[in-house]
Amino acid sequence: MSAAGSVHLIGALDTKGAEYGFVRDRLTAAGIPVTLVDTGVLGAPAVAPDIPREEVAAAADTDIERLAASADRNLAVQAMAAGAAAVVAARRSAGLLSGVLVLGGSNAGHVMSRVAAALPLGCPKMLVSTIVAGDTRPYVGTSDLVMMYPVVDIAGLNSVSVPVLAQAADAMIGMLRGAPLPVVERAGRSVGCTMFGVTTACVSAVQADLEERGDEVQVFHATGTGGRTFEALVEAGAFDIVADLTTTELADELVGGVCSAGPERLTAAGRRGIPQVVSVGALDMANFGPIDTVPERFRERRLLAHNPSVTLMRTDAAENAEIGRILAARLNAAAGFVEVHVPALGFSQISAPGGPFHDSAADRALIDALRADLDDRIPLHIHDLAINDPAFADQIVAALDRARSHSEKGE
Repeated sequence: MSAAGSVHLIGALDTKGAEYGFVRDRLTAAGIPVTLVDTGVLGAPAVAPDIPREEVAAAADTDIERLAASADRNLAVQAMAAGAAAVVAARRSAGLLSGVLVLGGSNAGHVMSRVAAALPLGCPKMLVSTIVAGDTRPYVGTSDLVMMYPVVDIAGLNSVSVPVLAQAADAMIGMLRGAPLPVVERAGRSVGCTMFGVTTACVSAVQADLEERGDEVQVFHATGTGGRTFEALVEAGAFDIVADLTTTELADELVGGVCSAGPERLTAAGRRGIPQVVSVGALDMANFGPIDTVPERFRERRLLAHNPSVTLMRTDAAENAEIGRILAARLNAAAGFVEVHVPALGFSQISAPGGPFHDSAADRALIDALRADLDDRIPLHIHDLAINDPAFADQIVAALDRARSHSEKGE
């Protein structure tokens, strides 16, 4: 097994007792120890818990009688989720927990969102819920959560739910009984980097150069969740240097696209004083879902179907100017080394000359805003290149060398 301790099955045992009992029995039949954690509030548990609801509520500094008497379902769910997170964190630290599995609907999803955030990467976490067919960002957060759609509601044992729940249990068994993880050794530094499909050539070239030197490069897909995860790991001190080359999520934050990473994007490295090299990758676009989901106010804009599920909208000059001001304001607050590099001939693969999003006037608006608002202490390099030109990757690598030197000197 990957860790000592038991798999913790966490959920409302008053309404999902039969389902939790089935999963428990399948795990124990395979020799996997199980701990049942009850997060129910109202009805009596249909299967006996190992950690009762009273203990979960107490871990959230409340009591079950108060939650039941309040008749406030939202309050109860939040309290029991907080209590479950506290319980699993303590038990993982004590070596008593090897993984977690949660079954149910949206309430189960919220419980898992708190539980997953309380556990380290690599600790198996699985959510089986009808809610995973929708927007899963609130449940995933920045965790390595495994999700499974149960087809039918978690509402009894039948010819559909039994094989689904069995597969969920078997998946957990597989995660626990996998071969030991290989040890990844590196001689150099840890570098966090951001990428989009339309900036892949640049990031891949930078990554290859750094890895040849023995650096470990961790690349994050700038889809909103990727940016939030990136910021969380930067804040946690996971990286020695940051190569934030694809800041596209700022565009989605501004116009309401589906890939916003929120107002904390591009702040953690500056707050921590971690050296960072920043570019404007894919700030020539905002992201929406299928083309019929693009807001009406944008229907006459320059749109491009990236695939059937993703529609790109070209940012215009006014939006780019505002993005430039936002980028400058966040970098001006940085405590450490910062350099900004702009590929003036195209911020992405599709905005280079001849590309469908080529718009030099809109790009220039962002560049002009950076020139006007970026603090004089932050070098701004404008390159007569497109972002995926090999020569631009060379410029980024040289900037990262300067960041590395700055860090080693303790400046």
